Amino acid sequence: MAASENDRVGSVETRGIEPVPDTERHGHAGQMFWTWFAANISILGLPLGAALVSFRGLNIWQAAVVAVLGSFGSFALVGALSIAGKRGGAPALTLSRAVFGVRGNAGPTLVTWMSRLGWETINTTTAAFALLALLDVAFGIRRNTVLTVVCLLVFIGCTLLISGLGHATIMWINRWASYVFGLLNVVVIGFLAATVDWGKVFHAPLGSVSAMVVGVGMIAAGTGIGWANTGADYARYLPRRIPGGRLVAASAFGAGIPLVVLISLGSLLAAGEPELASASDPVSAINAMLPSWMSIPYLIAAFGGLLLSNHLSVYSAGLTMITLGIRVRRTLAVGLDVVVTFAGGIYFILIAKDFYGPFITFLTLLAVPINAWVGVFAVDLITRRSYDGAALMDVGRSSRYWFRGGVAWSAMAAWAVAIVVGLLFTEASTGPTDVWFSGPLAHSWIGANGLGWVVTLTLAAAVYAILRRVDGTVRQEAADQRPQQQVRPAPATREIS
Repeated sequence: MAASENDRVGSVETRGIEPVPDTERHGHAGQMFWTWFAANISILGLPLGAALVSFRGLNIWQAAVVAVLGSFGSFALVGALSIAGKRGGAPALTLSRAVFGVRGNAGPTLVTWMSRLGWETINTTTAAFALLALLDVAFGIRRNTVLTVVCLLVFIGCTLLISGLGHATIMWINRWASYVFGLLNVVVIGFLAATVDWGKVFHAPLGSVSAMVVGVGMIAAGTGIGWANTGADYARYLPRRIPGGRLVAASAFGAGIPLVVLISLGSLLAAGEPELASASDPVSAINAMLPSWMSIPYLIAAFGGLLLSNHLSVYSAGLTMITLGIRVRRTLAVGLDVVVTFAGGIYFILIAKDFYGPFITFLTLLAVPINAWVGVFAVDLITRRSYDGAALMDVGRSSRYWFRGGVAWSAMAAWAVAIVVGLLFTEASTGPTDVWFSGPLAHSWIGANGLGWVVTLTLAAAVYAILRRVDGTVRQEAADQRPQQQVRPAPATREIS
């Protein structure tokens, strides 16, 4: 079926968060493979792998197992949740209105937007480091404040160009750019592997099983969990007939293949360069391990990989901002988003002294409410037969998803309870003496072994599964569900998007 103007490569996508009609859906599950492959070929996987060795004491074999479980497992979850996108035709947080209510959904949406902003800031900061290093190596131009700002703006401009055009252009670029930057990464990986101290690698002692459990949680939080509430954004143009299992497999393998390679390599490098895990500038730390003539292709690959990840994040953040109730067009929402990202990049490069510490701390804290949302949304997805497109866009009392006062209290209660309990087991710090937050049970067996995220997700799912049975408004909405062959068009007067 021919693509509409909303989903044509090179044209500006004018659709906001309103559901995509069946007549405009096209494509195949393989698009999800390239979406997540592109998002995960950036060099941020290397310091994650280094952390498994330097901070968790794992050897390379244990780190590889952790990488497989954390990467494939977390993105299988992303793929499973993206089924909602092809079922309802709308972005993830818009579909979440059917779960939390049109008002209650504001909390999860705000958290998601903050998560996306954080990832964008990390990507932008790292890419600016790469561009600064490239200018130094290629032209001898030394880093200074003005040049730093220019490099940030260049990366943001590239992101805007892709994200502003929209879904079809993103899908097209993801596939073809993955070939180019993936090949560059393979070449760089070959040379980095040559710097590995294999003697130390093969004689490294075994780490504890508990450290592996912590590692799986760390990798999951640093990879798939951060994308769990955006998968539907990229599946919403896919036909309903595509089996959900194909979306799960495509997502898991698309992200898992590059992540396992990069995380495992980071673990290998940490045997000889343990400081890689805590480098304030990971781009330069990795660049120093390469022969000088390899610096240029490496830095180009680093910049490109981060760009592929960032334009996805910015696209989702724009949709999330509209869902939050900010009445702007999608293209303007993208622009507002990168303004905040630019400010964050300035802080990380010119003010903050530590790059990786705040990164892990940020992920640790936001992983709690995100995991709680995943638990609630997953239970609803399992039991839900359809989404009402008009009701998703109706934020007034007439909406089918108004529930009670605009809130589905069973979902909100489960989300809140899981967050509180999850924080009890959470400690977020940049070092032994710089603890940002420490829950009273953070040093219990569950907290010390990094199982707080499992408790959060499982508790949210269990509590919601119980409460929804006694919530009359939710039971009534479920009883009214009817299988839909065509999403009803959204009323144009209810919400501008």
